Amino acid sequence: MQSLSSTMQSMFKDFSTFTLERNGVNLQCRSGGQGAPLLLLHGHPQSHAMWHRVAPVLAERFSVVMMDLRGYGDSGRPAADEGHMAYSKREMARDAMAVMHSRGFDQFQILAHDRGARVAHRLAADNPLAVQRMLLLDIAPTLGMYENTSQGFASAYWHWFFLIQPPPLPEALIESDPVRYLRSVMGKRHAGLAAFDPQALAEYERCIQIAGSARGICEDYRASATIDLEHDRTDIAAGKTLSMPVKVLWGEHGAVGQNFDVLALWRERARDVSGQAVPCGHYIAEEAPDALLAHAHNFFTV
Repeated sequence: MQSLSSTMQSMFKDFSTFTLERNGVNLQCRSGGQGAPLLLLHGHPQSHAMWHRVAPVLAERFSVVMMDLRGYGDSGRPAADEGHMAYSKREMARDAMAVMHSRGFDQFQILAHDRGARVAHRLAADNPLAVQRMLLLDIAPTLGMYENTSQGFASAYWHWFFLIQPPPLPEALIESDPVRYLRSVMGKRHAGLAAFDPQALAEYERCIQIAGSARGICEDYRASATIDLEHDRTDIAAGKTLSMPVKVLWGEHGAVGQNFDVLALWRERARDVSGQAVPCGHYIAEEAPDALLAHAHNFFTV
């Protein structure tokens, strides 16, 4: 694995790094601040660098813990398995629980974006006593999105359906030029690549070139279209819903809010749901950090 970038130290200068190994997978993490514990989980195809515009401010009130999901950033990229279990959101949620326990936190709040928000959903479903509140960014529940997919959504989120194709084709195409893949996915959304700090973008580009990244990304999405849906359907059949307060923000210029009734889908899965659109695209933490911080400070308990 490539060495950690020095630019990350400048972006998170008041934070300390630590690594946790869980079942043979190294999890790269960063923590800082003081106060009530708050876990931050990133999305695809990024790393915890995406929080650089909000984490330092949140650390003034909270004990902030960030981590790179398995398959992303500087965390490990375990081998694939036939059932995609290694990259299931349940397994990723267990990673996150282990990270928080390693910091001495048995209960905490969560701020999560994109794939990380899907991990947060599973973490809260499996550990309802651990998760006190969740603020989720630009997603609706995975099962609801698949079951209500339209031509508009499929066109905007083409990668959902590309990445779940059987190996080795998606991996081979990504590996032919990983940076081009990343720039295509991120740059063709509402704000383009101009939304990203050059240092953060360089981090995303560095990490996607780490060996095994294409496999990790594809397995993450394959799990979401298979084993993760089984877990969701099991919850629904059991009448299991989230009991903690859930707030959802989505970009008014993004595909999620334009193609789904976000609050209605979340109210099928949680009892206490609030939320609204934010004047930006998909990458809320980087496009509209001030708006996100305002919502976070109003929602989370200190």
